[in-house]
Amino acid sequence: PLPPPGSADWAGAPGPPFPGGRGPAGRTGGAPASIALAQRPVSAAWHDPGMELQWFGRTCVRLKGRDAVVVADAYPAVVGPTGRGLTGDIVTLSHPDDDPLSRAKGVTTRDGGIHLPTSLEHAFVLEGPGEYEVKHVLLTGVRTFRDEKRGAERGRNVVFAVELDGIRIAHLGDIAHTLTEEKIGEIGPIDVACVPIGGQLSATRAAEVIAQLDPKIVVPMAVCDDERECDEALAKFLHEMGAKDTTPQAKLTVTSGSIPEETTTVLLESRGKV
Repeated sequence: PLPPPGSADWAGAPGPPFPGGRGPAGRTGGAPASIALAQRPVSAAWHDPGMELQWFGRTCVRLKGRDAVVVADAYPAVVGPTGRGLTGDIVTLSHPDDDPLSRAKGVTTRDGGIHLPTSLEHAFVLEGPGEYEVKHVLLTGVRTFRDEKRGAERGRNVVFAVELDGIRIAHLGDIAHTLTEEKIGEIGPIDVACVPIGGQLSATRAAEVIAQLDPKIVVPMAVCDDERECDEALAKFLHEMGAKDTTPQAKLTVTSGSIPEETTTVLLESRGKV
């Protein structure tokens, strides 16, 4: 029998921070589809706990692997100025902080535009396009935009493709457009896609982006301010994706041997401040 979502077979545990790494742009320092994943046989001597993904609200997600933890878009307005214990080894930032705290303190990113929560002050920070390897994690940043006019209205965005424990995750940030063939090639093959819903990217366009990337697991990230608008946008996206019998989950844990054959949408509960 296959494990149901949210069972012990899907559970993970937070990992300790391991600062350090290298990269040209870095510095040291409701309702979803039920998903039944086939389990890969493992020996009694070793068990793959799987890559764990949690959503903290808006575009903030935490990816925990065996060797490192990657945190995307951990803006203080989302997770609080201290991060409330949100730890990680690598921080990716897809776009500037739209709602900076008025009296934010602590470490800022290289350009000084984004404050980091204190729990992530010693993480390795990436905020631009390029290819990186940090703590055995491969990351590729791909330039995109937050509007359909090449950033003229809302600025630039960076899609980060992260390879962690044999799983390739695309964090789309606050993207607002479909992808060109060139961008699809730069992002590469994807197993899991985290896509913004309720912002500049309509539900229909979000489904089009998912069709372009063809991931096997889709994690929607609600980014609108109004809860009713988010519910409507999310419902439309789920309809576009053909998702049925959806139930929110606290986390998603998946191994390279448990990826479903057909694209499956998984909704996660927000673990963050907002």
